[in-house]
Amino acid sequence: MGLRRSGRSPGVGFAEFVAQRSAALFRTAYVLTGDVHAAEDLVQEALERACRHWRRVAAADSPEAYVRRVLVNLANDRWRRRSRRAERPGLSGVAEPADPRDGFGQVELRGELVGALLALPMGMRSVVVLHYLDDLDTGQVADALGISPSAVRSQLARGLAKLRESIPEDTAGRPASAPLGGAR
Repeated sequence: MGLRRSGRSPGVGFAEFVAQRSAALFRTAYVLTGDVHAAEDLVQEALERACRHWRRVAAADSPEAYVRRVLVNLANDRWRRRSRRAERPGLSGVAEPADPRDGFGQVELRGELVGALLALPMGMRSVVVLHYLDDLDTGQVADALGISPSAVRSQLARGLAKLRESIPEDTAGRPASAPLGGAR
């Protein structure tokens, strides 16, 4: 027998998961890759892998954490392949800073931040993205990446320092010492 969730097939639970969490997974993938098409490919591949093993994934404490880990691992693999070919991922530069009151300028500021994130090494970028974008605490990031909480704290501090160096002051006049991603 073994069918969980009131006799429904495992595919129904997977479809619900995809409907509820694919947008959040896409956001994470986009910030990790900086490319819409690459992010879509990563999400699709991560969900495809999860679907193949959905009964085991659904039985885990957090199916989303499992799929997020697959997503980050796929992004790391993609980054390694690209760095071996000496290609640097990135976005085209912004010619001049945008006014923060300008709605279209916010898109440019977001692009500038994503570009700065893409300049970080992949491990550091993964820690920063999971902590600030996915709002995971240090322990959850450590579990997702298979590293120690102290390594997460170290990578997070170094990643934020590098981001502050690459974006010394935003157009709203916030000093470089102001925290990125809000107070934590």
